[in-house]
Amino acid sequence: MSPNGQPLRFAPTREEIEALALEALGRLPPPFSDHLANVVLFVEEFADADILKDMEIDDPFGLTGLYSGRPVGQEAQTGDAPPTVHLYRRPLLDEWVETGVPLDALVTHVVVHEIGHHFGLSDLDMHVLEDMVSP
Repeated sequence: MSPNGQPLRFAPTREEIEALALEALGRLPPPFSDHLANVVLFVEEFADADILKDMEIDDPFGLTGLYSGRPVGQEAQTGDAPPTVHLYRRPLLDEWVETGVPLDALVTHVVVHEIGHHFGLSDLDMHVLEDMVSP
């Protein structure tokens, strides 16, 4: 118990963020769900300095997620790494606290946005897809 008698609360762990992301991915309908088997999901505390520099982002809290890889339909090249979605826990938690958006909805939003890049979707298409899978 905390000094004021309330139960102690801790920030969600990487594993809890990952579970929310996997739930969001599990709600994606076909044909999207049919093309996710090779996408790798990572949850890290922050983007590394090289990524932030490449994206010209000065504040490590300024990036909540990142897609890397070739979109569906582009021919793979020898030596290509599998497509990846990175979620950045600390920036997600800050945005959660700052906006008051439920964490599952925020994680869903970021996951759908990053997966949208995997499919080459427009921002409008990503919003439609997000509405389909929102918790």
